[in-house]
Amino acid sequence: MLNRLSYPDAPEFGHISRCPEEQHNPLGNSLLNIMTKDKESITRSFCFVYILTLIVGTIIQFSDESEFAVDMSKMKLTHVPKDLSPKTKVLDISQNYISKLHISDISYLLGLEVLTLSYNRLQCLDFSIFKFNQDLEYLDLSHNQLQKTSCHLIRSLKHLDLSFNDFDVLPICKEFGNLTQLNFLGLSGTRLRQLDLLPIAHLHLSHILLDLEGYYAKESETESLQILNTKTLHLVFHPNQLFSVQVNISVNSLRCLQLTNIKLNNDNCQILIKFLSELIRGPTLLNFTLKHVETTWKCLVRVFQFLWPKPVEYLNIYNLIIVESIDEEDFTYSKTALKALKIEHVTNRVFIYSQTVLYTFFSEMNIMMLTLSDTPFIHMLCPQTSSTFKFLNFTQNVFTDSVFQNCSKLVRLETLILQKNKLKGLYNIGLMTKHMTSLEILDVSWNSLEYDRHDGNCTWGGSIVVLNLSSNILTDSVFRCLPPKVKVLDLYDNRIRSIPKLIMKLEALQELNVASNSLAHLPDCGAFSSLSVLIIDHNSISNPSADFFHSCQKIRSIRAGNNPFQCTCELREFIQNIGQVSSEVVEGWPDSYKCDNPESYKGTPLKDFHVSQLSCNTALLLVTIGVTVLVLTVTVTALCMYFDLPWYLRMVCQWTQTRHRARNLPLEELQRTLQFHAFISYSEHDSAWVKNELVPYLEKEDLRICLHERNFVPGKSIVENIINCIEKSYKSIFVLSPNFVQSEWCHYELYFAHHNLFHEGSNNLILILLEPIPQNCIPSKYHKLKALMTQRTYLEWPKEKSKHGLFWANIRAAFNMKLTLIAENNNAETYKKSGNSI
Repeated sequence: MLNRLSYPDAPEFGHISRCPEEQHNPLGNSLLNIMTKDKESITRSFCFVYILTLIVGTIIQFSDESEFAVDMSKMKLTHVPKDLSPKTKVLDISQNYISKLHISDISYLLGLEVLTLSYNRLQCLDFSIFKFNQDLEYLDLSHNQLQKTSCHLIRSLKHLDLSFNDFDVLPICKEFGNLTQLNFLGLSGTRLRQLDLLPIAHLHLSHILLDLEGYYAKESETESLQILNTKTLHLVFHPNQLFSVQVNISVNSLRCLQLTNIKLNNDNCQILIKFLSELIRGPTLLNFTLKHVETTWKCLVRVFQFLWPKPVEYLNIYNLIIVESIDEEDFTYSKTALKALKIEHVTNRVFIYSQTVLYTFFSEMNIMMLTLSDTPFIHMLCPQTSSTFKFLNFTQNVFTDSVFQNCSKLVRLETLILQKNKLKGLYNIGLMTKHMTSLEILDVSWNSLEYDRHDGNCTWGGSIVVLNLSSNILTDSVFRCLPPKVKVLDLYDNRIRSIPKLIMKLEALQELNVASNSLAHLPDCGAFSSLSVLIIDHNSISNPSADFFHSCQKIRSIRAGNNPFQCTCELREFIQNIGQVSSEVVEGWPDSYKCDNPESYKGTPLKDFHVSQLSCNTALLLVTIGVTVLVLTVTVTALCMYFDLPWYLRMVCQWTQTRHRARNLPLEELQRTLQFHAFISYSEHDSAWVKNELVPYLEKEDLRICLHERNFVPGKSIVENIINCIEKSYKSIFVLSPNFVQSEWCHYELYFAHHNLFHEGSNNLILILLEPIPQNCIPSKYHKLKALMTQRTYLEWPKEKSKHGLFWANIRAAFNMKLTLIAENNNAETYKKSGNSI
């Protein structure tokens, strides 16, 4: 997976624990498939990985379990805490004020494997206090004030560090010979004796750290120290004193050597060279590291000249300070075993010097790999003859676009790294590579590169397959200025808003990183037919195309999370497609794929965003609405027809019109007056019974009866007359029969009378069933009549004459009200007609 490009380089020894077995290519599998050329000559083995491998693994294994790993460093402790869990396996109490250890402090920690006591105030130590800790493997007692120790050691120890203490001589006794599992041993002393390390001569140590900061010896005295078996030796000298150690140290099978704190001038330079001549006597030393070095240019060149014919293959210098002057020095680039020179962090305290002298010294080296990083160099010269360089790393310098222009001598160069310089023109970078016919990897990230189409067509070296352009200021136009055979392209953190459709086809491109730009859409693979890895997270993609996986069928890994996804219908198909792809292909799914808009869905994982197909399909939505409206219309129409809604609408219309006209009449005419005892509603077919039986009887009882044929006012509508008669009558009598239910006007009268019942809050209906009415004979639209016959008591006209008396008695009971008000109303009418007022 293309994440962040890194490159093979010379091994480092910036830390005591690093002495790698072989030179690996950290680009990973994605580049291993690309780099087809055999680089075994560059990456052969040179040093084993010895230091702390098992111990570091132990720490990692238990650091995740708080019960087993306890970190109490920097807590100003004066003694070991007593409340530790007996299950503790890893204990760090470094950087405290502990001055003494007792057996009771750790005897109950039977499973303790790692103990760090560095940077405390211990002055003496009896190793017998660890006799109950038989599993102890890692013990760090460095940076204390130890002056003496006992020799009751735990045989399980693999790492023992006694360096940076106040021992007079190396704290070694014969019991050290029993530490058969020991891999790392750190010691310190102010004096060295040849046989100090004899008790451990038979042990095969991986790493020895020897602190000689307090070392002193008489000027005329040369001491000797025989270190029989170790593969890595790290010597630390006093940081502020000129190098003056005159000790003959001999080591068998030494492969890695590191010297820290070397201060040189032109006078003591030979002392260091003599010191090294004893250490680098054998043919096994492959890796040599100098750290924290202050020297003159002349002495530095002498050290290089001394090392040039030696068997050392990898030379590393960290934190180099150059003092006094930089002048041209004779140097013979003889045949050398050196493959890689790495110099990091250079401080130049010489302000006036010939840059040609400085740059020529490095450019003419006959080695394969050169790293000069974090230096004040502003340029690098093109070699004068065909160069052997295959790897050049000039990270964090001050190089400009002029570097290596028109340089035809770097024909073997395969990897060029120019990170963090002052490069500005992508067009010029392309020209720089024109003659680098073997160049495969180019890194110009962290510069200020841009490309303008007016610069012209770009020219690139034809063999470039890996190009890192990340962290520049490139825009969309960069896709018109790329190497045609590039397979891995890193454009992370630029100013790209879109990938133009009309660009050169990059048919070989397999991996593309465009993360942290401003892209609004996923790219179309039309121009990238071989694309298999895409990193496009942290952009401005809100509605990614659902067709991406169809157009990019060779994709085996995509990272598109952390974009402002707009969770709408347009995203639905993309979510479905991405959900069908393996999680190994879609990196970060589903955790880094979340809705950003709308606000109601903000933070919702895309996998949990669901929206119905109906709300997203406009055509389907319109069809559904149309069908629903049609069904509803048909249903309402059917119900209207079933319940005769048009009939009721007409009736309500008539009622409304009558009420409207009533509002326009004078107030005195609107006052309610009861003029009749009863209004009789009947069918014309039943008029004979009404006129011969009902009316005569009621009028015989002095009841005023309202009949339509004699009381309807000419000129008014029938509905208006019906309403007026009902309102002026105390009771409304309905003569029910099969003829009645067939009369539409009768039903009008019944409806208005029933409405008046609820309007006035009275009980003014009298139902007389003249003839039985079968339920199936009542039209469906007369559901009001059905309801009344079901809910209210009605009087049935008996056929037997003997029962007529009871019938009339019930009629009389319905008119038991004294009609004083009716009489008064009648008198009022009489006075009005005679022109008087009451």
